[in-house]
Amino acid sequence: MTVPKASDVLADELRERILSGQFAEGMTLPSERDLGAQTRMSRATVREALRMLEVQGLLHIRAGRGGGAFVRQPAHDGVVRSVELFVRGRNVRLSALLETREAIEPTCAALAAARRTDDDLARLDAANGEIDAARHDLPAFLAANIHWHLAVAEASHNELLSAFMHSISRTLYASTENEEFVDDGVRDTAIKAHLSVTKAIRTGDAGDAARRMERHVHTYATAVLQVETRGEIELARST
Repeated sequence: MTVPKASDVLADELRERILSGQFAEGMTLPSERDLGAQTRMSRATVREALRMLEVQGLLHIRAGRGGGAFVRQPAHDGVVRSVELFVRGRNVRLSALLETREAIEPTCAALAAARRTDDDLARLDAANGEIDAARHDLPAFLAANIHWHLAVAEASHNELLSAFMHSISRTLYASTENEEFVDDGVRDTAIKAHLSVTKAIRTGDAGDAARRMERHVHTYATAVLQVETRGEIELARST
């Protein structure tokens, strides 16, 4: 039998209290000394447990006067880090990323058509404006392109879909940064596709929005795989 470490046991208990809402966002946990007294664990064990939760993004530890261990609820950043580690560690295929896009983005578009707000439409319009203005600057164009796709996901008002799209956004950028492929014709086609999906979302036609998004991401994926020589996604190190 494997006996769990005391720090793992404490981290599990604190994690459950954070996720269940017993420890609210922004709340300061008791000091290491007080936690040690309450749990009858050493300060070293308590410190190790707190560091584990900090790495998982559930605590923010600040030293000095006014410092302490502050509770954080799970956020997009944690999902992003996890997916990037998975991409690096598993040498994820570019085709796998493109298949994932085709699986989830049409659903995002359909939900956006059914649930979008005026603010969502304003973000989509702003992103379309960014893309058009950046058509001759590849890095700016790719960044604006990602902003639009994230705006569609956020307009779905589905927390999981939105979080996952955020988590693969940097990977999407890295996988499409190819001047030879993303030429003027590809950029013009993308701009037109985005405008057509935006129109369907604005009119509330979920079926049309899904079909147009599916056509857009599938056409793009097919074209990428015809010219892209990388079998795996190349991600630069996070700064």
